[in-house]
Amino acid sequence: MKLNERSLAFYATCDSPADNAGFLYKRGERHTAYHRRWFVLKGNMLFYFEERESREPVGVIVLEGCTVELCDSAEEFTFAIRFGGTKSRTYVLAAESQAAMESWVKSLSRASFNYMRLVVRELEKQLEEMRWGPAGGCGGCQGSPSSWKPKPSGLEQSPERLPALPAVVPKENGCAVWNNVPGADRPPNASGCGGHDREGNPRPPPPPPRRQASNSEAGSTGAAVAESPSTFCQLHERYGQEVARLRQDWLERRRSPWP
Repeated sequence: MKLNERSLAFYATCDSPADNAGFLYKRGERHTAYHRRWFVLKGNMLFYFEERESREPVGVIVLEGCTVELCDSAEEFTFAIRFGGTKSRTYVLAAESQAAMESWVKSLSRASFNYMRLVVRELEKQLEEMRWGPAGGCGGCQGSPSSWKPKPSGLEQSPERLPALPAVVPKENGCAVWNNVPGADRPPNASGCGGHDREGNPRPPPPPPRRQASNSEAGSTGAAVAESPSTFCQLHERYGQEVARLRQDWLERRRSPWP
């Protein structure tokens, strides 16, 4: 790409947005006096004009291979643009306030192409870490995100290993048997509940799930909403006495001779 004065003047005065613009005091190369100039920063090019309404820039500074740093000077809020090399020129500028100086130093430090390339690389690295994780990808998996598929679970890998359950739960004396379903392989119960206890004696089956009251029953009786502990204790004691009486009658009938 070839640049000439006409193309630079057009780029400096066109309607493209500027990264920073404002008045700065520029120290002369031969004379140490400071001159007030209007500066416009676009990309890595710093243009300066004699006045804000000037149609052509006085000069341009290409911000590549340079450093921006503060410097000691008789003027306040002074900073310098230094280039590498023995014969390179150093541009000394002064702002009108501390805030303006900090803004210009920050903008000029980020204007070079090398800085933008480092920022792009860092953003690409962060994007890769977000996609694949810090270790390099999905717990060690390789390939694009579209080709990666989750591994099937154990049920999907071997559906034939599942035991066949009966369609109807067997019953004894009209009551469902909850712990002796034929053909069902049960894992050993570490808690000792159900099946056999440690001594080998069979344990009673667990109680069936409680029947929930219907809406009509809940609406007809207010006692179904909340039951006090005293009522439960009375019912428990009453049924306990009845069970004890029935057991005592059964033992007496068993001891008595047959008629």
